[in-house]
Amino acid sequence: MVERTYLKHIGQHVGSEVEIRGWLYNKRSSGKILFLIIRDGTDLIQGVVVKSEVPAEVFEAAKRLTQESSLIVRGVVREEPRSISGYELNITDLEIVQLAEEYPITPKEHGVEYLLDRRHLWLRSRRQHAIMLVRNELIKATRRFFDERDFVLIDAPILTPAAAEGTTTLFETDYFDEKAYLSQTGQLYMEAAAMAFGKVYCFGPTFRAEKSKTRRHLMEFWMIEPEMAFCDQEENMRVQEEYVSCLVQHALKNCRKELEILERDTSKLENIVPPFPRLSYDEAVKILQQNGSEIQWGDDLGGGDETIIANQYDRPVFVYGFPAAIKAFYFQPDPERPEIVKGADLLAPEGYGEIIGGGERIADYELLLKKIKEENLPEEPYAWYLDLRRYGSVPHSGFGLGLERTVSWICGLSHLREAIPFPRLLNRIYP
Repeated sequence: MVERTYLKHIGQHVGSEVEIRGWLYNKRSSGKILFLIIRDGTDLIQGVVVKSEVPAEVFEAAKRLTQESSLIVRGVVREEPRSISGYELNITDLEIVQLAEEYPITPKEHGVEYLLDRRHLWLRSRRQHAIMLVRNELIKATRRFFDERDFVLIDAPILTPAAAEGTTTLFETDYFDEKAYLSQTGQLYMEAAAMAFGKVYCFGPTFRAEKSKTRRHLMEFWMIEPEMAFCDQEENMRVQEEYVSCLVQHALKNCRKELEILERDTSKLENIVPPFPRLSYDEAVKILQQNGSEIQWGDDLGGGDETIIANQYDRPVFVYGFPAAIKAFYFQPDPERPEIVKGADLLAPEGYGEIIGGGERIADYELLLKKIKEENLPEEPYAWYLDLRRYGSVPHSGFGLGLERTVSWICGLSHLREAIPFPRLLNRIYP
């Protein structure tokens, strides 16, 4: 019996007959020889069907194949450096599972909206496939990074009773006789978990109802959010730079082929190793003003501002010491300058903007209650959060990394919509 093989392992079967189950990616003919590009979800290979070497019905079946038809082929593997995968399959048998209708995505140029309407099919293309494989590897690296450092994975709820980062970007839903909101972040729940387990993280979807059409925003995206007890902001930033460096180096090691498909200039990723430069908000404002920005002290950094700052460096840069007025209520104020907080944004190079936001959290009950009141937030939904400061409160810190922005940066993408399987944009919830 011929052994079924996946194309990612095809190099282990040179000289042997194998069975491949997959789909026809492309086809060309030179008369009595058919060249079939076959994909199986793990890689591509060129299969060769020679009319004189196979039964007539096999050659006729190969001729009938349309783009994206599903099939099962059997043949002998041989090395072929000129082939798409470095190997070739001399096909001896072919079975059509389903003959596909005329495929709507062809090698010609299609508009982005056309492709997004067919995202369920666009994912099959070589470029989109490569991006998703890089995303998968970054998730694997994330879990390994935190597992090796004794973090505990804790799942945060999707439905929450209160806002964590401002009420203007909440998706509201009915929860029986109450209002509930789609989670903006799992952070508050991770703070509770950190008091139980010491070091924790969550990884899941978050939702922001931001009416933004920029290339850096999605309505639904995935966040990795660690939280650490007995941890100050300096230690927090060290964990961040170790983590981001781990992701980049993992991608360089395990995604070379995918990054080549994406035509990513990997030389710009080679030196992403700690330590990362640190720039105070005060210094950032001065640099921005010197470079023509109209920013004033107290303003948040816009996308253009982040690009100007990041372009000063060859690796990610921390901007720290933001004004308290533009950060969330839970940030710990700097005791020497109460108008700023112990928090930092990590800006990726090459214009990709903020990939991490994080900081030290308020540990004092009275100060946190005061901040909640100053923000005119309802106290009742935060009663449990305040409890954390009443029963064994400790200094603690954490951060959130946006997976799609990180994927976009490492892959060199021009828009976040390609960094997630099914993007949710301002005017798009289909498919």
